[in-house]
Amino acid sequence: MEIIRINEINILFQRLKNSAVVALLGPRQCGKTTLARQLSNKFPQNNVHFFDLEDPVDIARLDNPILALENLKGLVIVDEIQRRPELFPILRVLVDRQNQKTNYLILGSASRDLLRQGSESLAGRVSYLELGGFSLNTAEMEQKKLWVRGTFPRSYLADNEKTSFSWRSDFITTFLERDIPNLGLSIPSATLRRFWMMLAHYHGQIFNASEMGRSFGADDLTMKRYLDILSGTFMVRQLQPWFYNTKKRLIKRPKIYFRDSGIFHALSSIRNLSELERHPKLGASWEGFALEQAVCHLGLKEEEVFFWGVHTGASLDILYQRGGSWWGIEIKYNDAPKLTPSMRSAMEELELKHLWVLYPGDKEYPLDKGVSVVPLDVFVKNHSHMSKI
Repeated sequence: MEIIRINEINILFQRLKNSAVVALLGPRQCGKTTLARQLSNKFPQNNVHFFDLEDPVDIARLDNPILALENLKGLVIVDEIQRRPELFPILRVLVDRQNQKTNYLILGSASRDLLRQGSESLAGRVSYLELGGFSLNTAEMEQKKLWVRGTFPRSYLADNEKTSFSWRSDFITTFLERDIPNLGLSIPSATLRRFWMMLAHYHGQIFNASEMGRSFGADDLTMKRYLDILSGTFMVRQLQPWFYNTKKRLIKRPKIYFRDSGIFHALSSIRNLSELERHPKLGASWEGFALEQAVCHLGLKEEEVFFWGVHTGASLDILYQRGGSWWGIEIKYNDAPKLTPSMRSAMEELELKHLWVLYPGDKEYPLDKGVSVVPLDVFVKNHSHMSKI
């Protein structure tokens, strides 16, 4: 079963109209290649040229990349670009040299930070677009199923829970044993697996490198390096704190979230909804899932989304800026969220234009002036709340 991601295809098509090179970045198996092939249907098929840098034949075709690419017209797709970072400066030469209309769509399984050494060659010539797995506004997704299984297409579309869990377990092994070494990172897979599993305890919490280092038997810098690797491969989000001049003692360390709830569940040995509902990390799991869905829906880049917290206890899960104003999102896993002192504090201290409280229920209702409770799927699927922005 193939799901057509119409919204993402349209965004990519518009980006290619405005930029000679578009980089589509996201975790492996999130659907980048499928999306690229779906996009290629908008182009005459004799003007689409596909290179897969995991295919020995395509690798051989690019032994002399300028000779292979310079006369191609239409859409040129290069998959798994992180395997050949030396192609970035060659693409710059081709973009600057060519008079005919040629677009390059490059797909990568590593962030701009991990690709920076090569991608800097394309500064001013490339448009970056980050792709995750499925979201609640991708076709008709089932919220609980998407939460439990995660957003990777093969995991969500698996025949049953057992098959989905098995796919995610295999994905983790392949990621550690093949994908990390392919990025030129020499870390034993067992070491990084142990770190990743320990990191599950920090899901939804402030990261403490010293505390984790003591448990792991390594120094702070090593812990931060491992965390940066998982962040740079889209496995983990380091949600940065928002801080400013104030007399209050603000939290200044990042919060950690697994980007995919299904991977978090696999590393926590949570196999189905029944086990999840009994797990002590139930609330944190929902928070991470809802956070990723909201950030995706709002189209926020990683550097545009923050959390806010003070050491006295007041906090806000998501803080972002639009139209010159600050907006907030609080995430709750309960049947009927109520207005809390923390919400009042966030509204006043941050001068929020509006605060949405997202929860797994089915009713939308106001809590106070500028504060609304909204079901997560309503927030993502119906766009009525966006009229406030």
